[in-house]
Order: sequence, then structure tokens, then C-alpha cells
Amino acid sequence: MNNPWEDIDLSDYENHMSLESVNQLQAMNGIMKDQFGDYPVTSVMVLGIAGGNGLEHVDKDKFKVVYGVDINCDYLKAVEERYQDLKGVLKCVKADITSEADTLPSADLLIANLFIEYVGYVPFAQAVKKADPKYVSCVIQINTDEVQWVSDSPYLHAFDKLDEVHHQMSEKDLTDTLKSIGYESILNRMYPLPNGKALQRLDFKKA
Repeated sequence: MNNPWEDIDLSDYENHMSLESVNQLQAMNGIMKDQFGDYPVTSVMVLGIAGGNGLEHVDKDKFKVVYGVDINCDYLKAVEERYQDLKGVLKCVKADITSEADTLPSADLLIANLFIEYVGYVPFAQAVKKADPKYVSCVIQINTDEVQWVSDSPYLHAFDKLDEVHHQMSEKDLTDTLKSIGYESILNRMYPLPNGKALQRLDFKKA
């Protein structure tokens, strides 16, 4: 059985995320600029790269390698086409983290934005252990409106099957999970969104 993310058209995803009422693509872009710049690292892995939002902030003088990981081959092809200026630095990796975490390369920094929701804490922890980063930077969605976790939009039905793989996130459970594999919390920052939701950035450092 296909993972639902393999059947979601990239244009539907990006058009939904960039709607003024959702504003997640824009918010995530700014967050990723900070994530790429905040730590003294030379390699980074982005889990759930999708269409590559935020990769324009990669400093080629700083990073020797950027791994873009996703389950959807079409997304990875789009990333390679869009960011040809990162050729030689950007390496796209197709992987299903729920079953293929052990295939991941290592990286100094691991970024997982709106990604852990779709694999769960245990597979994510396995991915972190395999990549063995010095820093982990995550963004999870906080559903303050308590209505539905996917924001209403004309593209809503493109995401109907995501209920099959969605896990509700909590700051405490994520922090406890990463603490159990040797990572301590170093940053907690909230970004309000226009539709009653919020993005929460949680960063960790290997103890």
C-alpha cells in the first residue's frame, strides 16, 4: 500500500500551504533560514523536503552537503530541477523513514519540519540515531483551534488520506523521545499562524 504522501500532487500541497489563510509555506521559509544559519555545521539533512521550500537559504560556502529526504520521487525531481545552483552540494534521497531509517547517511544537523507528524516518534528517533547529528531542529504544528489539523482550503481533499498516517504531536512527548536517545532541549519558539494554529520550533543538542 502506498504512503498517502506518494499520491499528493506537489502543486496541491504548495498551493494549500501558501494560501494567505494558511501561511505555512511562508512561515516555514523564514524558520528554515534561521535553522540553516543558527549552528556551526557543514552538513545538514532535511527530512520531508517536499518541493525544497527554504533551500534558497543554503550557504554553499558553509555547507559541504545538504541531504533532501522524501518518500515522493516527484518531489525530489522537482527539488533537483528548482535548485540546480546547489549542484554538487544537494543530494536527494528517497526513503520511507518508517521502514528505511537505517539507510540514512550521517549529518551534523537534522531538520524535520512538519514531518514527525507523519511517521511518529519511534521511527523519527531511529532516523536521528542513524544520522547521528550534533543538532536536531524540528517544527511541529500546534492545533490551537481544536477543529481539524489540516487547515480549510480549496485543496483540502488532496489530503483526505493523511489521517491514515497522521500522529498528533506534543512538545513533551517529542522532548522526552529525544531525551531518551541523548538529546537535550536548547530552543523552544512559537510562531502564530492566521487560522488559529501555530508552528512550534523545538531544537535539541546531542548531550
